Amino acid sequence: MTSNALRPLALKYLEPMAKITANAGVTPNAISMLSLIFAVVSGVLFYYSDANPIIVMAAGLMVALNSLLDAMDGIMARYLSVASAKGDFLDHVIDRYADVFIICGIFFGGYVDWMIGVVAIVGVQITSYLGTQAQALNLGRYYGGIIGRADRLIFIMLASLIYVISPVQVYGLSSLGWVIVIIAVGSHITAFQRIAHIWKQLSL
Repeated sequence: MTSNALRPLALKYLEPMAKITANAGVTPNAISMLSLIFAVVSGVLFYYSDANPIIVMAAGLMVALNSLLDAMDGIMARYLSVASAKGDFLDHVIDRYADVFIICGIFFGGYVDWMIGVVAIVGVQITSYLGTQAQALNLGRYYGGIIGRADRLIFIMLASLIYVISPVQVYGLSSLGWVIVIIAVGSHITAFQRIAHIWKQLSL
């Protein structure tokens, strides 16, 4: 997973930010809800961007803010010693809605055929479901596989940046179209990887 290599660097900057925010009296749940708002705005901007690089850049920035806050809420909860099942549940629900808004905003915005978009969003939701289903089966939460949520967000941010620099199409798709194709394929590969892992663990 691409995000694993970046995790130590990200934590170096996220932890001080999370502590400052927590000390200011902001709750982890408030940060989670704010992350959802950024995801909704991102999806709306992608949908209405009409191939405008400036609007795509703004949408990509909203994805970055969603990603930033999604990482911060858990750090804040642990720092404040308020981590709970309710907070974890809220975080997962918000992440699923955020995925839908961001990915659907791109393919409903016309950057890729809607059928490919549907394959992508189904793969994303199944992959996420399998991560928590392992925990429900008392196997521990499992987020293995080639593309996790952090990876998807990084890919979308990179695709947005590439689109701003050069919105040219390759085989009929821009960088935003290709990122949905990558997510569609990668998410289903990840789902099968998780299925195989969980099945193996259940067979022990």
